[in-house]
Amino acid sequence: MPTPKVTPSIEDAVTLARYPFLPQASSWIQNLALDHEIDLEELLEGQWMEKARQRARIRLIDSIESKEGVAVVGGDIFTEEGRIIEAFSFYYARLVVFASEDERLISRWAQAEATRAEQILTRDSENLAKIAKTFISQIEKDEQSVAPLQSSNQASVRKIRQSQDGSIWKIGLADFIEICPKITGSRWRLANNQVSAGKVTLFNEQQYSSSAKLARLLRERIKQHIEQEALEKMKNIDMELAMRLAEPVGMVRNLMASKASEAIALVGAEESDWPPCMRNIIAELTNGVNVNHFGRLFLASISAALALPAESCVGFFKGAPDFKESTTSYQVKHVYEGSYTPAGCSKLKLNHNCPVLPGDDRLCDISWMDHPLKYIRATQRWKAKNRQAEVEVRPDDSPIDGEQTNQTEVQDSVVKPAES
Repeated sequence: MPTPKVTPSIEDAVTLARYPFLPQASSWIQNLALDHEIDLEELLEGQWMEKARQRARIRLIDSIESKEGVAVVGGDIFTEEGRIIEAFSFYYARLVVFASEDERLISRWAQAEATRAEQILTRDSENLAKIAKTFISQIEKDEQSVAPLQSSNQASVRKIRQSQDGSIWKIGLADFIEICPKITGSRWRLANNQVSAGKVTLFNEQQYSSSAKLARLLRERIKQHIEQEALEKMKNIDMELAMRLAEPVGMVRNLMASKASEAIALVGAEESDWPPCMRNIIAELTNGVNVNHFGRLFLASISAALALPAESCVGFFKGAPDFKESTTSYQVKHVYEGSYTPAGCSKLKLNHNCPVLPGDDRLCDISWMDHPLKYIRATQRWKAKNRQAEVEVRPDDSPIDGEQTNQTEVQDSVVKPAES
């Protein structure tokens, strides 16, 4: 279901600075730029905008490194200068993300900004309704609702559910069905919720209030909004602007590559031994991409097949937007104990978990290469053959020219297909 076409009016400058991604904030930021003579040149290189650029760099770094998303604490948004810094730091960071033309970075940045918004919205009862009506088509607040209870101690359970805050939210069934598949946990399954008159009631729980649940749902819609806007506007970045933003773009790209390398280094294995599908899923999870269930199951099962420590496998998932260590550890343990067979190439392609196109990897292009484990065996055989050749040619320990052989030579080194 699309987001509402008509959004509620928000004129409070503090609120717009706190949530600069809101559709209502666009005209406000434009007016700020006119009033204070902030043009593109000033934003990119002007002294007046240096603080905004510094805050933008923090936003971008937090997007990649922090599990909690962008830091909630920015400038003092209760002053005019603080609001300008916060608004244009978001705008500058967004330009850097556009210029990167990297969909993984866009996804990670959108996730981080949305996570930040969720943390604020959980406590922002004054603006929660307006922002909910900006992103959710059917939403209403019910001060009196209580759940139908199966427990004999109904009064006690009712008190717990109402003690969190004074309101209980209801969300349209279509919105709930569209948002919840992206969130893990039994409370987000339709069968475990009360549906009445086409709406799902978000009841208070002992440690999860109705408002916190609504904020969690909003996080998904906000992420989608930021991500879609970025993908659309990315096409409008010209070469000149991309060149001027090359330095911050390089910074965030290097940071993302470093985080991916750290995740892979957890197991102390050589990345080049692993198939591209496995490396790609690890990189996506590290960068905050919400990898689908099939991809997650494949990563856990191939990690088990390679006898990687279960703790290292859990570590691969730490960058996932819905990561919870206890839940992930339980699920990984289940896969390890169940001896799941990793999926083959055809199923990975069918489920959009194969990143390789014809010509990208010569080993993947071989006709018999139909399983990631064959890729690993072939790579290991190639390395073993090279090591043996090195011993025969070089009896001493002196280095030789061309020690590192290009991966594309694998096809010529493998004489026959690896056994299944």
